[in-house]
Amino acid sequence: MQAGAVLQDQLERGIEALQLRLPDNAVRKLQDYLSLLVRWNAAYNLTAVREPEQMVARHLMDSLAVLPFVQGESLADLGSGAGLPGIPLAVARPDIEVTLVDSNGKKARFLREVARALPLPNARVAQVRAEDLEGRFDCMTARAFASLREMLEWGGHALAPQGLWLALKGKAEQEESMKVPAGFRIEAVHRLEVPGLDAERHVIAIRRA
Repeated sequence: MQAGAVLQDQLERGIEALQLRLPDNAVRKLQDYLSLLVRWNAAYNLTAVREPEQMVARHLMDSLAVLPFVQGESLADLGSGAGLPGIPLAVARPDIEVTLVDSNGKKARFLREVARALPLPNARVAQVRAEDLEGRFDCMTARAFASLREMLEWGGHALAPQGLWLALKGKAEQEESMKVPAGFRIEAVHRLEVPGLDAERHVIAIRRA
């Protein structure tokens, strides 16, 4: 089986294991995204994961596992980096406007290229710090780039009044005693079963107090 077919099979089996229903072109777009990530990673060092097969589980499936918790019509992905989980979520939910937030110039250029090349008309890039993000979003995601307190202090202003913050973490019970700033409350902690990933993963759901 050729490399492309192997990755396609891995993607399809992972999506089935997560029990997700994605648009017809989603697998192709995820493969195209993976190709761009591998190519740009050689020069820009976007991720420490180098093998495409590992990227499927550790990046794509890990991102898609949070999809059932996404709500509303707009989503901001803080510290998006290589576009995780924002790009896979934008592929899976073309009906949601996804803003990929990263202040790093190289990463922002990569994200713009992904949005153009796939294409993802529902995705835009905000090259700003989380503190400077403008607008209000129904849903916000952040993938372990800081503590819960720091993430909410930096970006909490952009969460809509009835919005939902989804923090992707490893071992939730070790998450800074689950501390959040005043004005926010942890609504739930969900354990994620990520296909092909032998590691603890959780999503912490947070709302305004």
